[in-house]
Amino acid sequence: MNNTRKVALLIGSPRGESSTSSVLGNYLIKKLEEKSIKTEVLHIHSQLKSQKMKEQLLNKIKTTDLILLAFPLYVDTLPAPVIRIFELIAENINIEKQKKTQKLMVIVNCGFPEANHNKYALAICEQFALETGMQWIGGLSLGGGEAISGKPLDNLGGMVSNVKKSLDLVCESISKNEKISEKAIEYMAKPLIPSKRLYTFIGSISWRVQAFKNKVYRQLNDKPFV
Repeated sequence: MNNTRKVALLIGSPRGESSTSSVLGNYLIKKLEEKSIKTEVLHIHSQLKSQKMKEQLLNKIKTTDLILLAFPLYVDTLPAPVIRIFELIAENINIEKQKKTQKLMVIVNCGFPEANHNKYALAICEQFALETGMQWIGGLSLGGGEAISGKPLDNLGGMVSNVKKSLDLVCESISKNEKISEKAIEYMAKPLIPSKRLYTFIGSISWRVQAFKNKVYRQLNDKPFV
């Protein structure tokens, strides 16, 4: 395997820094920096705003050893801007002329309590790596991502202990130029809140609070298309 000296974190959430994707990705980035690995954080949504920014993003991606992609699940697949970045990378890559094999790793989170809802999105990313000549080093799947919702992992106590264990193991694997371990995948997939009923109850309250803040609380039970 190639040595990993530079990692680019691509954040695929429109929420930017206040997203679960950003929290997970940046935790890992900070751990990698402690291993003297050079890192860069790029927000996909903002990089797609102009042709110049797209070109800058693609140039930065070309010079990285490992692409670390973190994004939320959108209807069983990737958000449209993340798909667009994949298309741009595929259009601009020349597998035969590549001087080195880039690596790809992803972290996908969803609002459902079960992490297995992310399996198709992970499969899409693995297939993308195969078709563009990248080395797939693995993907992490997190359920119940709304429980993190932009808050630093160090502020969330025991609820995210398995998440941190997972990312710590991933950091070790990357620094040793290895694929991410099954143990890291297992830790990330463990439920943040063991009780599905409790998670659903908390989520329902959060949904109502957001509706109240946005002055649409009275419309929650509307059925305009029935």
